[in-house]
Amino acid sequence: MGIFRRPRETSLVTPPAISEFWEWWAQARPTIEASLSAGPDQAEPETPGEGLSAEAIEELSRRVHKIHSGLQWEIGGTDDRSPSLTVTGGGDPELRGLTERWARSAPATKSAAGGWSFHPARQPDAEMLTQDLVLGDHEFDLEYVRLGMRADTDRARVHVSAYHPDFLFVAEEQQLQVALNVLHWALGEDDVARWVGEISIATEAPIDSLPPSMLAAVVEQIAEPFTEPAWLTGEGRTPRGHPARLGARFPLHRQDYPLCDLHVAITVPYANSNPDRLPVEPSSGALRAFEKKLTKLGERAVLAVRETGDGLRVFHLYADPDSGVISELDQLAAGWPEGKAKVASTNDPGWRALSPYQP
Repeated sequence: MGIFRRPRETSLVTPPAISEFWEWWAQARPTIEASLSAGPDQAEPETPGEGLSAEAIEELSRRVHKIHSGLQWEIGGTDDRSPSLTVTGGGDPELRGLTERWARSAPATKSAAGGWSFHPARQPDAEMLTQDLVLGDHEFDLEYVRLGMRADTDRARVHVSAYHPDFLFVAEEQQLQVALNVLHWALGEDDVARWVGEISIATEAPIDSLPPSMLAAVVEQIAEPFTEPAWLTGEGRTPRGHPARLGARFPLHRQDYPLCDLHVAITVPYANSNPDRLPVEPSSGALRAFEKKLTKLGERAVLAVRETGDGLRVFHLYADPDSGVISELDQLAAGWPEGKAKVASTNDPGWRALSPYQP
């Protein structure tokens, strides 16, 4: 157990490049609309701005990459669908908060948006599963994709094996690109991150394989037992060799708290303990009351893990650094009556601190 590690203090601000992007977009949108050709641009991920002039593609890419060099963008929309702009981190959890801030800074009204919709992650699009996907010099008819699906109820995941007959003739990189695009169109990028586990490639159709359109139904069955938060518990040892208790919220998804980039550790001493230095009443009751307050912070912060031992309980949370919740947590810690509680925070947009606690 990584018990009682204390992260450094930090603060975050929304990058000014996001504000600059929307100022530019308001001026550039008419030109972009005028140059768009009909047809779903997502069918060719290597040319996400098909129909745009080379200058428009270059400028849009430059503006997006000014926010972060790892971001990708796609323009979607056809004659019968409103246009959309998606800016995504490509499944990288480190970038999910950044794309969420970008999307939430978009024009707030329909008139200001000009009929556009803006997304911080790729959206499900069942229609795309019936199209051809062009990657390099190869064209994949997605009607032939089949998925082997294995439910892992212990981890609340669906492990997927993707098959297409043309996988025999293309490189592994293209195989994986096809699989990821199909999963995103079938489920949406965020739900892929939430519920899909291992993704493998098959060169022969898996036994009992299904079309991608069935993936959402399988995921729904996996997700249904976890509509309410649950906690996994375990035991370990503190650095001093004494018994320790661990509780971890499960499942806990980064995508459900996209603005919570800040890892916060609240270290709370307790005065009443047994010979193993674990809490007993009245301290155990006071700790439960303290934790109850931590669970009422809404989207501003989420309690992820609690570690207990050696006269201390450490609450690990993820918080939105721009919400003002840190000052509230400071006040809550200052009111703890059984000793000096400490609050420390560090930037962790990828939620790396939780990796030791994942099943």
